Amino acid sequence: MIELKNLYKTYDRKTDVVKNLNLVIQDGELVVLIGESGCGKTTTMQMINRLIEPTGGSILINGKDTKTIDKNTLRRNIGYVIQDIGLFPHRTIEQNIATVPLLCRKDRAQVTEQVRALMETVGLPYDQYAARYPNELSGGQQQRVGVARALANDPDIILMDEPFSALDPITREQLQDELLRLHDEMGKTIVFVTHDMDEAIKLGDKIAIMQNGEIAQFDTPEELLKNPVSEFVAAFIGQNRLWKTPDLLKAEDVMAKDIVMVDANRTAIQAIEIMKKRNAPVLAVVEKTASGPDRLLGLVGINRLHSVLDSAAKVKDIMKTDIIKIPRDMSLTEVIALRGQNNVLFSPVVNGSDELVGIITNTSIVNVLSQIMPGKEDY
Repeated sequence: MIELKNLYKTYDRKTDVVKNLNLVIQDGELVVLIGESGCGKTTTMQMINRLIEPTGGSILINGKDTKTIDKNTLRRNIGYVIQDIGLFPHRTIEQNIATVPLLCRKDRAQVTEQVRALMETVGLPYDQYAARYPNELSGGQQQRVGVARALANDPDIILMDEPFSALDPITREQLQDELLRLHDEMGKTIVFVTHDMDEAIKLGDKIAIMQNGEIAQFDTPEELLKNPVSEFVAAFIGQNRLWKTPDLLKAEDVMAKDIVMVDANRTAIQAIEIMKKRNAPVLAVVEKTASGPDRLLGLVGINRLHSVLDSAAKVKDIMKTDIIKIPRDMSLTEVIALRGQNNVLFSPVVNGSDELVGIITNTSIVNVLSQIMPGKEDY
C-alpha cells in the first residue's frame, strides 16, 4: 500500500507545486493521476520513488517511510516507465531489460530466463528480438521493452509517466490493452500519469483528478462520471463523456425505482385499479414472507389483465413467471443485449440478496440516455 500524507512540494518557498496532498493507493490498484499541465501530477508520482524530494509530509510504502530507505534500493524495487522510454541505445534489448536485476546481483542464468519470459509476455519473442538494438524497433515495440524492463526486478510498484502519449492512436490502444492484461495477470500496484481522460477512464481502477497541486476528486471512473464533486471536475471530464462510455452505466442507473407491487392473491380487477391509480405500466407480483422483503413471483401488464375473462381471477394465475432478473451492476450494454435477445419490455432489477430494487423499461432507458446525449440546440 502507498500512503501520501500531508505531502507538499515547493521550489521557491512561495508557490506550492503540490499542496497538503493525501492519498491512499491499495495493493494491486491501478491508479491514474490526471490534470491540466502544471497541476503537480508528475511531481507527485516522482516523489514516490524520490526522484524529487518532498518539501514536507511523508510517503509510506507498506507502512515504511520512504525517507528511511536508501534511494537506490527504493528505486530498484519500483519499476519506472516514461514517455521517452530511455533505453540504452548501445545495448541490446536483452541487456536493457536485464539492467536492474544484474545491478542487484541476481544470478545471470536466472535473469536470462526471466528476460525471455518477460519478452514473451509483452509480445516480443526472445529469439526474434533479444539481440536487436533499440533503433531497430518501432516506437510501440520500444515502449514494450520499457514495460518489460520495469517488470524485470519483479517490483510490487510500477510508476508510469505518460508512457503512451507519443505513440500513434492504434499503437497506443494496443499498449493500453496490453497493460490491462498484464495488470490482471500480475496484480502489480501501478501509478499512471496521463493528460488524456479517455485513457484514464479505460485504465484506472481509480482516478485522482488534480487541480493546482491538490486532489479535486479521487474516485472510480463510474463515480467520477456520474457524480463529479465540483464544476471543475465536471468540466474537466466533459459533459458528454458518459454517453461515449455506456459500459460505465449500470442497470441501477437506468431502472425506474418507483416499483408498484401487487399481492399475488389480488384479483385481476383489483390489479387494474392499482395500475390506473398509480399510472403504472406493469405490476410486480409479490408474495409476503415471514421475515425479510417480499418475494418476487412474476410481472403482470395491462394486456394480460384485460385478456382475462374472469375479473375475479387471481393475479398469480395471470402473471408472467418466466422473467429474467437483472443484477443491478450489469452494464447497460449487456442489459440492452439481453432484453433484445429475449424480446422483453419489462426487466426486474435485483440486488445481491435477490431483492427487487427496480424495473427497466424502454422508457426508463431513454429517459436516462436523453439526459446525457450530446447536443442542446433548440429548434
